[in-house]
Amino acid sequence: MQRRTLLSLLATGALAPAAFGAAAQGNWPSQPIRLIVPYPAGGGTDFFARLVAPGMGEVLGQPVIVDNRPGASGIIGATAVAKQLAPDGHTFLLGDMTTYAVNPAMFDKLSYDPLRDLRTVTMTAKFDFLLVVNPNTLPVRNLQELIALAARTPEGLNYASPSVGTTHHLATELLARETRMKLVAITYKGGGPAVQDLLGGQVGLMFLDRATARPHIESGRLRPIAAAGAKRIAAYPEVPTVAEQGVKGFEVEGWQGFTVRTGTPDAVVQALQAAYLKAIAPAEIRRKLGEAGIDPVGGTPEQFTQYIQSETAKWGRVVRERGIKAE
Repeated sequence: MQRRTLLSLLATGALAPAAFGAAAQGNWPSQPIRLIVPYPAGGGTDFFARLVAPGMGEVLGQPVIVDNRPGASGIIGATAVAKQLAPDGHTFLLGDMTTYAVNPAMFDKLSYDPLRDLRTVTMTAKFDFLLVVNPNTLPVRNLQELIALAARTPEGLNYASPSVGTTHHLATELLARETRMKLVAITYKGGGPAVQDLLGGQVGLMFLDRATARPHIESGRLRPIAAAGAKRIAAYPEVPTVAEQGVKGFEVEGWQGFTVRTGTPDAVVQALQAAYLKAIAPAEIRRKLGEAGIDPVGGTPEQFTQYIQSETAKWGRVVRERGIKAE
């Protein structure tokens, strides 16, 4: 079932009653529901969770409470849902590419298996990424000029990475692999310090999500030279994709989605999925998501499982080939 079909079903009320009715027959939910966010308060994942949680709570008849459990590349929060908390539908996880697809490759002894210990509910959102440069540090206007500059720089070009295993980090490593550029990761403790050093010229380039990049592009302090996804970004139609600039097949996007502990009843999974789609339907919610550069998705559990499997294979290869290890 595609995104538009699901949204239209929710708008007409065709999907929700069956899902909620089946769950209610099992006396669920019988208490407030916790939405585990495996990252600190104030970040993009936390923003998204706090935006959709109230609407989901209204639909489900119990408040949805955001519970931040940061640490260890999302492992602490993911492990809580996958291993420690009961599979009764009163706790679910908002994870992302790192949580579901990257950690299995980066950690030799991961405390949870994303596809065995967690059950998919729905993909919730995707995020556009742009390759940006500080024009004062790297005076290039497109990807080919960057590749040429890198070829003339034996020591390599420094790039900013908010943390090991993030979309920002792995997108750059994938680009380096595909173009044979020598790009040197400068790793920070979070996106804020990474962006500040990029603006200050201590590093020259970075993959950034559209919302974070926007004010700095508008001020002229950063220059977008490529869109990371399969198609150009509507807000920057003049910026070609990486693939359009000669790196065939390059496609990177940020994404996140809901999961529950394996063993959670089918009716609960269906009700959570339906509640999410109801929560993102209002125009005001969509406006706020759009301003944040977030594209709400929504799809079946099976579609989300297949997506995680493909992303796990893709990023596992990058992690192994580039020798990336958890810090």
